[in-house]
Amino acid sequence: MKNALITGVTGQDGAYLAKFLLDKSYKVFGLVRRLSTPNFWRLEELGIKDKVEFLDGDMTDQESLNNAVKLSKPVEVYNLAAQSYVGTSWKQAVLTAEVDAVGVIKILNAVKDFASDAKFYQASSSEMFGNSAKGEVKSEDTPLHPTSPYAISKLFAHWMAVNYKDSYGMFVSCGILFNHESPLRGIEFVTRKISDGVARIKLGLADKLYLGNLESKRDWGFAGDYVEAMWMMLQQEDPENFVIATGETHSVADFCREAFEVAGIENWKDYVAKNEKFMRPSELHALKGDSSKAGKELGWEPKVNFGELVRMMVEADLERLSK
Repeated sequence: MKNALITGVTGQDGAYLAKFLLDKSYKVFGLVRRLSTPNFWRLEELGIKDKVEFLDGDMTDQESLNNAVKLSKPVEVYNLAAQSYVGTSWKQAVLTAEVDAVGVIKILNAVKDFASDAKFYQASSSEMFGNSAKGEVKSEDTPLHPTSPYAISKLFAHWMAVNYKDSYGMFVSCGILFNHESPLRGIEFVTRKISDGVARIKLGLADKLYLGNLESKRDWGFAGDYVEAMWMMLQQEDPENFVIATGETHSVADFCREAFEVAGIENWKDYVAKNEKFMRPSELHALKGDSSKAGKELGWEPKVNFGELVRMMVEADLERLSK
């Protein structure tokens, strides 16, 4: 039985990854911050909360990360912990940097010192590309030009992970994942805000859905597909960085149109209104990824398409709110 340590195990990706690894007979350890009310709803929804061994720890505390690595004795470490909401990163830029940037140095140090043979996955982000090479499909070789405190923190962590690989001979792979969604997505993210809002309107619980920039375009995939790519990266003989994406781009307006259609509601524009408070100080206009390297070297490809993803999310929120 292989041991795996997941930071951010209670998040969307952490929960799907934990289930994926459990299904492959791993012993899964999950790093959890000490909270008065722990947030395990995703793990409970997947039916795996009692199958994960939780370890207290915090990305800002070196000693707790050292202890987590020593106790779990991992052969694979997946660093998914982050302040992951881009909008919040402007309001909490220092916290975002402490967790998403400096915290990565701390978990890398813990692995280097106490599990040097473990393979390490760093969750990098397509947000690092920013508005560089406008209109171009982004690959592993595309220049990086982040446009938010979140993206800048992720860029720092990305290069620090590469540096530890080069400096200490560690097996470190960075997954540059484009937007990936699911019914387990946090309510603050635009896709889940849409699926939840549409469900509320359908059930008569709301009249309007308030959003920011409807013209922003993203390459959206299913989180369950993307965690498989994380695992595939750590099964390789040599560490490499990979872009993971669908290669398709859709606007926020497209997501709205599709979601209202799933719910059987016509004239979606009658129910959607812009709210300036959801606009970003610096907008990332469009992202589209080229995952051909992952297809060629990992054999990875997305299984869930855009329409299936939207349907999955809207139907899940309709079921939740109906209860």
